[in-house]
Amino acid sequence: MTLTLDSRLRVGIQTIHRRTEPADAPWLPRIDELADLVKLVDDCGYDSLWTGDHISFPVAILDPLLQLAQAAVVSRRLTLGTSVLLLPLRHPTPVAKQITTLDHLTEGRLILGVGVGGEFPREYEACDIPHNERGARLAEGVTVLRKFFTGTPVTHHGKFYGPFQDVPMNPPPRQPGGPPIWFGGRQDPALRRTGRLGDGYLAYVVSPQMYRAALVTIDQAATQAGRGQIPFGTGHLLFTRLDHTYEAALDRATETLSVRYAMDFRKAAQRYCALGTPEMVAERIREFHAAGVRHVILDMLGPYEQKTDQITWFAQQALPLLADLTAG
Repeated sequence: MTLTLDSRLRVGIQTIHRRTEPADAPWLPRIDELADLVKLVDDCGYDSLWTGDHISFPVAILDPLLQLAQAAVVSRRLTLGTSVLLLPLRHPTPVAKQITTLDHLTEGRLILGVGVGGEFPREYEACDIPHNERGARLAEGVTVLRKFFTGTPVTHHGKFYGPFQDVPMNPPPRQPGGPPIWFGGRQDPALRRTGRLGDGYLAYVVSPQMYRAALVTIDQAATQAGRGQIPFGTGHLLFTRLDHTYEAALDRATETLSVRYAMDFRKAAQRYCALGTPEMVAERIREFHAAGVRHVILDMLGPYEQKTDQITWFAQQALPLLADLTAG
């Protein structure tokens, strides 16, 4: 296998500010609310904190990079990541400046997850980006990012960006070569792109069996690209709900995700989520670890008012069940 995976399982939390789901009242996120959440995630022993991205979405959502910049002030330990930044919606040159800045603000604790989205075509229309160009724009955009991450003047003449010549951008990122870039996606073209260009893979809404098969495709693409043995991050965004029974967890997960994605999510929740008691959720995570996941990112489902209880409950009763994996 071309891909070299980490030996240790890491566990993170997805989302900082998020509107209650479902809800109708005005949403006014507070600085103290963020600070309390980041401190809780840190104190509970999680490894990372992640934010998602959309320009337009069925529920309220904030910019991921600004949220992470604010979170970096609270925690000096947590890895911070985007899960995932929709790079094709943005020109990569100003994004390179933002990511470089954020890498310094986090003192080199940043992972840049990127993807194409596409579930909501109108956000592509609003950004004046053809929906069918998103994959190619992602690949070229990452190329531009990595050029700027070198800290040397950049020349680029591509299909979508440029031409420009000898453009300096300083300082370079805190991490040599820039933060690791993990690619999202489920379809074969996205997986092959990950193998050719990615430092890691970040999946969501897949089963353990699908994840294992995806890594095979990624590995084959990396081998064909002549990348040799490379350290490779493997992450998975796992929708999670702890409850006293599987049925109660499924009901709450269905309610939350159906509102969030404006569709009936019950069958998908049954197939893709981690639901039920701490023991059930821990066993589901073990299945993903066996499939190759080394960084599981938990998106705790349910009303925002219950999120801190979910984070604490998992840390107290599910995380100890994974101690043999998290210890490496």
